[in-house]
Amino acid sequence: MSGAITVTANAHSNRRPGRNRQLVLDALERAQKPLGAYELLELLRDDGLRSPPQVYRALEQLIDDGAVHKIESLSAFAVCTAECGNHGHAAFAICRNCGRTSEFHDAELDRLLRRLARKEGFRTTATTVELSGLCESCAHG
Repeated sequence: MSGAITVTANAHSNRRPGRNRQLVLDALERAQKPLGAYELLELLRDDGLRSPPQVYRALEQLIDDGAVHKIESLSAFAVCTAECGNHGHAAFAICRNCGRTSEFHDAELDRLLRRLARKEGFRTTATTVELSGLCESCAHG
């Protein structure tokens, strides 16, 4: 990780950074891997988060702010990398064996997905591509 992220209100939001959002974001950064909402709840109970709605609200706001992605196949959440640029488009490589998850970005992939969406008459607001397989270590281990 390149450094801590602090949540700030984006151009589409007039929200101030909330305590729960910052707690959830900090927990995801410390974990350095995707975590589910209930895993976050367990980690943050001592900090005052006591109910799933508190965690889900914070996660929803972090997704809206472009700070976090939801990885659907894992039902987990990951901190957005600096390369993401808050544009809502990301791809993830997820190792079926060790669980290692890497976010990556590719301009050509973004163009292809936009072109396919246009062909279908669809306007995307966010795109998440998930690749499932084996990471280099597990594939050669």
